[in-house]
Amino acid sequence: MTHPFLFLQWLVERLKFGYTPEQLADYGYFNHVTYAWATMAILILAGFLASRRLQKHPEGLQNFMEVVLEQIERLIGETMGPKGRTYFPMIATLSLFILVSNLIALVPGFMPPTANLNTNAALALSVFAMTHVIGFKEHGLSYIKQFTGPIWWLVPLMLPIEIIGHLARPVSLTLRLFGNMYGHEIVLMIFLSLAPAFLPIPMMFMGILVAFIQAYVFTLLSMIYFSGALEEAH
Repeated sequence: MTHPFLFLQWLVERLKFGYTPEQLADYGYFNHVTYAWATMAILILAGFLASRRLQKHPEGLQNFMEVVLEQIERLIGETMGPKGRTYFPMIATLSLFILVSNLIALVPGFMPPTANLNTNAALALSVFAMTHVIGFKEHGLSYIKQFTGPIWWLVPLMLPIEIIGHLARPVSLTLRLFGNMYGHEIVLMIFLSLAPAFLPIPMMFMGILVAFIQAYVFTLLSMIYFSGALEEAH
């Protein structure tokens, strides 16, 4: 099923930008990349506007952003402990990027980057790589003990189980986010196709709920994986 209308694709087709008709025909395959850049632009602009005139007693956008970041920091402290605050920049970036990517699906003509497997796989692989970077940074080569079990003769059994378990993490993160966001897009497109004269308001409210839940779940699971890498092997 194709999206009935994508604003950025329409804009490129109108302005041309030197593209050939063949290139414009292929442009639809890269919508998730374009909208990922749009999401990043929104976050960069929001960060700039919130921090350009910092006040001791914040108001407006600065106050809103501080509240959001404080909630993320509190969740990190509760999930990962004091050491987790070191990784606040990555966790906050992941959380805000996924949330905004999910929410722009509610804007007519915009496609959520998280409704594409490639975007979600990139996010999940970043979490996967960072988990093991944290593990080796915190424990050095002793981090390998987390994969071998408490007793040496259990290594042939524990090592394959642990490797499979860790490799399943990025797959799980990718498919969970993709399934929920892509499913919501399909339902929304069906409603828009059947009744284009009005927006399916109940679906929009459900979309807001899904957007927040999926961003929270992805962020929470990422923090749990990071927290596991910080722990000593038993």
